[in-house]
Amino acid sequence: MASKTPAQPGIADVQSGTRVDPGGKAFRLADRPTRGHGVFAEKAEAKASLEADAAAIDVLQDALFAAQSGSLLVVLQGIDTSGKDGTVKAVFRYTSPLGVRVHPFGRPTDIELAHDYLWRVHQMTPRLGHIAVFNRSHYEDVLVVKVRKLAPPERIDKRYEQINQFEKMLAENGTRVLKLMLHVSKDEQAARLKERLEQPQKRWKFNPGDLEDRKLWDDFQAAYQALLERCSTPWAPWHVVPADSKTRRDAIAARLVRGALEEIDPQYPDPGHRPEQYQID
Repeated sequence: MASKTPAQPGIADVQSGTRVDPGGKAFRLADRPTRGHGVFAEKAEAKASLEADAAAIDVLQDALFAAQSGSLLVVLQGIDTSGKDGTVKAVFRYTSPLGVRVHPFGRPTDIELAHDYLWRVHQMTPRLGHIAVFNRSHYEDVLVVKVRKLAPPERIDKRYEQINQFEKMLAENGTRVLKLMLHVSKDEQAARLKERLEQPQKRWKFNPGDLEDRKLWDDFQAAYQALLERCSTPWAPWHVVPADSKTRRDAIAARLVRGALEEIDPQYPDPGHRPEQYQID
């Protein structure tokens, strides 16, 4: 008896189920699920969906690279242990590195601090035909900077609209902006931090500073609430991705990336060459 292929939710359903609607009904991050069972009831479904979408992303990226007529920026945000690195590895597992660039944004350098906060980010946005993935991003300037009080409140408050206009400029110039907030629970974060300490091959990822940030959990959640409310726009809406289950997190992210690429709809160019025109000895 043939095995039944696990069901895969439609891309449009995943988009609408995770999106923070711009200017829509009141949004509360605390009401969004962290486990993802509502999208993929079984892990087998999520694994099958991820496998299919990762393969499709490779095909779509190849066409995007050939067409050179658009680009995709994937913004990944999430608190420590939410799985930004793992998501990138899973979603782009089959994609050629020629057309994908991953940019991890850490603490700004002295040179970067001497410029406006978007200066270092704009340089890393994708050129035509490419996908850029931001592992952390310009949103750190309304997250860590806000929670740690590294800039005056009135300056930070202006950044939400500045970011919106920056992303609008990108969208109007051919870059599709896909923003994913990986939403993990406090209990799951604790389990993953313990795992990093207990497993030697993961211990290098443990940072004692993460424990200091964990003490500010409520402040970070409030900062995320503000940016999701104020920076989910028609041209660059936010999607809240449940991240307690790594398998479901990766599958949902892949569905969203595939959907964004299909909306770009890259087409292979026709250079005009025909087999009958040439003889290859």
